[in-house]
Amino acid sequence: MVSTFVLTKPHDQLNYTTIAAIPQPVAEKERIVSIDVLRGFALLGILPMNIQYFSMIGAAYGNPTAYGDLHGANYLVWLLCHVFADQKFMTIFSMLFGAGILLMTSRIEATGKPSAALHYRRMGWLILFGLAHAYLLWSGDILVAYGMCGLLVYLFRNLRPRTLLVLGLLTIAVASGSLASYGAWSRHWPPAQLQITREQLWMPTASQAADEIRGYRGGWSAQMKFRVPDSVQMETMFFVVFTFWRVTGLMLAGMALFKLGVFSAKQPAAMYWTMIAIALCYGIPITLYGTHRDFAAGWDFRYSFFYGAQFNYWASLLVSFGWVGAIMLASRAAALLPLTRRLAAVGRMAFTNYIMHTVICTTIFYGHGFTLFGKVERVWQFAIVVAIWLLQLVVSPIWLRHFFFGPLEWLWRCLTYLQWEPLRRHPAVLGET
Repeated sequence: MVSTFVLTKPHDQLNYTTIAAIPQPVAEKERIVSIDVLRGFALLGILPMNIQYFSMIGAAYGNPTAYGDLHGANYLVWLLCHVFADQKFMTIFSMLFGAGILLMTSRIEATGKPSAALHYRRMGWLILFGLAHAYLLWSGDILVAYGMCGLLVYLFRNLRPRTLLVLGLLTIAVASGSLASYGAWSRHWPPAQLQITREQLWMPTASQAADEIRGYRGGWSAQMKFRVPDSVQMETMFFVVFTFWRVTGLMLAGMALFKLGVFSAKQPAAMYWTMIAIALCYGIPITLYGTHRDFAAGWDFRYSFFYGAQFNYWASLLVSFGWVGAIMLASRAAALLPLTRRLAAVGRMAFTNYIMHTVICTTIFYGHGFTLFGKVERVWQFAIVVAIWLLQLVVSPIWLRHFFFGPLEWLWRCLTYLQWEPLRRHPAVLGET
């Protein structure tokens, strides 16, 4: 459909041979709908965790006792988000990113053309987008990590699924081992170093928390005092020790699952039900047990940060597979078609919708907007999440009726393919979607 539209442009002098010689983005009829549905679901599922980082001091993301009420409905919201969302949707999104790399490069290579230049240009632009996002808007950015990891993962795309899975799990294990090693090393830290690290990562003092709140309730320049060092830390130390290993391993696993047909929704229903059963019988209980241990330890920094986090770190993989199984089954259910179509639209605009989360939430919570940072309890944070979900489920399909891509997806494609991609749908093809 995209190529047909290009040829109808009056100023376009390219013939069919020339068009075929130029790498093109995936056409709508070539898309795997179940992947779009899963991506949309994961994108929405990330927000309940991210909004905690948008709306409260950074330490509260990992340590719920660092800030805010944790009783009654607020505790229930935190617990449900921790069990069902924390690291789960980041896991799915990372696996889908690996699958997307494989899908795009294999489509190009099937025509006999090399994919390296296109892929690395695509990752390079993603890294630049992510840096702008992290330093200008929000330090919780994940795009830089995806772009950096994608540079390496590309080299392993031709391995067999079993090899990719084994390599992925081993890579994921490195981050787990790093945390445990740092935990063991922390026993030898001087008390002053331990206290400083605890205040930076886990439990800031009252004055430090007040300073962060005051900064984010201020204007854009006041926010930079916190956003810049947090972004630097995320993209250096935290990336090297943790993010690189987990994201890279998940991308490799995503490539394997794509090759095995798991994301196509065409595997036997029994396999998807088994994935759900594993999540229910093992993933969720392990996460709950880890949570119990954290509370029993009083959310002690040295235990919960280095060791208690291990339960959810590994259990999140199992819960994520359960979500994948559920969405694959939902993608095949005719009764759920009105919902899955909307989720697919959200997924096709995942880049735009992800940045839109930042724009909406920083406007709500930061000082250049409504200045609600540190004022909104967890239960009301979730109410905002639901409102954003509904907005994107409504707006995304409407946008895609009139445009081929989301605005940021379109810009990324133009920069990647080094050609002016059509954005607005031709009136003659509006009825085809």
